[in-house]
Amino acid sequence: MDSDLPAELRISRLALTVLRADLGRALPEEGCGLLLGLIDGPRWRIRRIWPCRNSWEPLSERAQRFAIDPREQLLAQRWSRQHGWQVLGSAHSHPTSEPVPSAIDRQLAFVPTLMLILGPAAGAGGTVMPGRPAESAGAAAGPGWVSEPELAAWWLAGDGQPGGPCRRLGWRMED
Repeated sequence: MDSDLPAELRISRLALTVLRADLGRALPEEGCGLLLGLIDGPRWRIRRIWPCRNSWEPLSERAQRFAIDPREQLLAQRWSRQHGWQVLGSAHSHPTSEPVPSAIDRQLAFVPTLMLILGPAAGAGGTVMPGRPAESAGAAAGPGWVSEPELAAWWLAGDGQPGGPCRRLGWRMED
């Protein structure tokens, strides 16, 4: 089931900074992007974030849904290949819910895949209260976030079916 599952996931400091800022700027909508990097055996390294526009239709549902334009995916794949990297998965934010893949996230994902989700930590009241300045909660919160959001990594195996199982992964930042 998990033959492609990364045993070790590392995210560069720069990629993490770009990811948090880009997803924070999208508030109160879900933000999204692609994860670019390298696979070295069981070690996956996210080196760059390819920010994407949330193209979900209708617009009124973008606070709870996201879609990445296929043209952006093709551009990211082409750029990655030219630099000896590959698209490792996707990232998106949950402005008002914990960073856990929703049923729709699991249903629409092309499995198996890596998915990063940024959202309010468990016990944080279920919301990041978008719209208030982050400075009121401290510099660590980042653009648009009132409290420090949690970044969770997930492996969506799917077992060959949309909406299948997912497994939380540990990750660490590296320079």
